[in-house]
Amino acid sequence: MTTIKIFCPATIANLNCGFDVMGLCLEGIGDEMIIRKVVEKGIRITKIIGADLPLETEKNVAGVAGLALLNATQSEYGFEIEIYKKIKAGSGIGSSSASAAGAVFGINELMGSPFTRKELVYFAMKGEVVASGSEHADNVAPCLLGGFTLVRGYNPLDVIKIESPSEIYAVVLHPHIEVKTADSRAVLKPEVSLKNAITQWGNLGGLIAGLYTKDYELIGRSLQDVIIEPMRKQLIPYFDEVKYSALANGALGSGISGAGPSIFALCKGQTIAEKVAISMSNSYLETGIPFDIHISKVNDQGVKTL
Repeated sequence: MTTIKIFCPATIANLNCGFDVMGLCLEGIGDEMIIRKVVEKGIRITKIIGADLPLETEKNVAGVAGLALLNATQSEYGFEIEIYKKIKAGSGIGSSSASAAGAVFGINELMGSPFTRKELVYFAMKGEVVASGSEHADNVAPCLLGGFTLVRGYNPLDVIKIESPSEIYAVVLHPHIEVKTADSRAVLKPEVSLKNAITQWGNLGGLIAGLYTKDYELIGRSLQDVIIEPMRKQLIPYFDEVKYSALANGALGSGISGAGPSIFALCKGQTIAEKVAISMSNSYLETGIPFDIHISKVNDQGVKTL
């Protein structure tokens, strides 16, 4: 096999109480990539459609992630990458991670799969540095592994996949505004109160337990963020109103997707998800800001070959 076409799904990171450690993979929302094995060593980004991103390998998240993978092998080949972006950059649903994860997955497949999907997370993280300035796995892990993921630690990297309860649906409202990751990081305080820390790790434990036991009420009670959301929500117009409308119409929980500006809600069942999507949309219409709305099951496979 010398050419592969892949689907690179969008993701929701943090999930309220799981800042920088939790994420989930979405179904039907994502980029596409075509990767070719070539004689000349190295990686070249030959085409990007749908976004104004650099073709220079060292300035592109896919290029940097791919180079990290090649540097760990004795590959006698090089690779050319075409990227078809359908996840808007800065949307808060893992645009950069889709490129980084897609690149390492496709290259790994064309090399005969020397690495497992879990091992590929390490290389995909290297690409995230280009987009956010730091290595983090809360988006690339669910993109590669599918389902929900927990990053237990980074030294060494320890990622756990959690299969989604079958009735979980995600609704994502993406306002057409930009919230830069650097700005969303800048509003955060380096220290938190012990009271809030206890509440937060109790909720994180409850969310993990709820996912494993398929206890939807426990999942809902645990989807609370007392540390990050109060500081970041000021960057997203009408956040409180949209969140209230989601909860009032049956959502298990609602919060900021990644660094924002997207707002997500988790729901039990498609019927409630559709109702919540309508209520969130109606709330946001009052802002006059254009937006997209998505309804998605949790993608338990992750990035895949097309």
